Amino acid sequence: MEHLPEDCITHILSFGSPRDACRSMVLASIFKNAAESEVLWDKFLPPDYQEIVSKSVCPIVYKSKKELFFKLCSPLLIDGGLKTFSIDMVTGKKCYMLSARHLYIAWSSNPLFWCWKRVIQSRFAKGVELIMASWLEVQGKISTHILSSNTIYRAYLIVQVAHHRAYGLDVLPFEVLIELGNFRSRGTVLLFHKHSLEHVKVDLRSSYHQEVVSRVCRERNDGWLEIELGEFYNDGSSEKEVKMSLREVDGVHLKGGLLVEGIEIRPVS
Repeated sequence: MEHLPEDCITHILSFGSPRDACRSMVLASIFKNAAESEVLWDKFLPPDYQEIVSKSVCPIVYKSKKELFFKLCSPLLIDGGLKTFSIDMVTGKKCYMLSARHLYIAWSSNPLFWCWKRVIQSRFAKGVELIMASWLEVQGKISTHILSSNTIYRAYLIVQVAHHRAYGLDVLPFEVLIELGNFRSRGTVLLFHKHSLEHVKVDLRSSYHQEVVSRVCRERNDGWLEIELGEFYNDGSSEKEVKMSLREVDGVHLKGGLLVEGIEIRPVS
């Protein structure tokens, strides 16, 4: 191995993951040099990284493509602050988050039903809190063209529950839905918000799988909660639109106290 040219080792490392490349640096100096190569980290970066970086709200300064890669592992605010972009550190795949402003939320422009507000913990300028409504519908769309190809993705609705103001969220289940071409994954989510959002059960049935899957709502390290909307596979063969939604439109009871930050789309590791 020591007699192999450095560019050969770089080529071999490019078939692994960014994490594997970093681990190889401790093996020998020739691996260290190859793992620092601009050619290697250019392959780990998305092909359209220059276009993505150009959409950043704040300029990014970097001295090497390796440094840029790790900077992009943290969410980058793009498209006028309506989205974030990041790279999954383990897989090198693209991740996106659509802000509440980028979503369709029924009645969100009516201050009687929803309140747009600054949220300290949010990566976006504003989130939106449900004040009162009997009809709740949140929908996001994203093109497969900007996602990594040959990748399984999961979509999550990122929320908080205003415990002292929350009501009616646990009366009826919410429907969660993922649509991509002829593929449809449908499920139901029941929220229990007494004192804390402790349980979220999902009855998930898709056009490919008929089994019932139980899930829980996960608390994130950033103080938000994420509700899984479903997963889909992006084969990268053609540009399609992914529709992701959570809704409860069958009941007539009032509900409120749900704060929406956005929808996150990230690869399954």
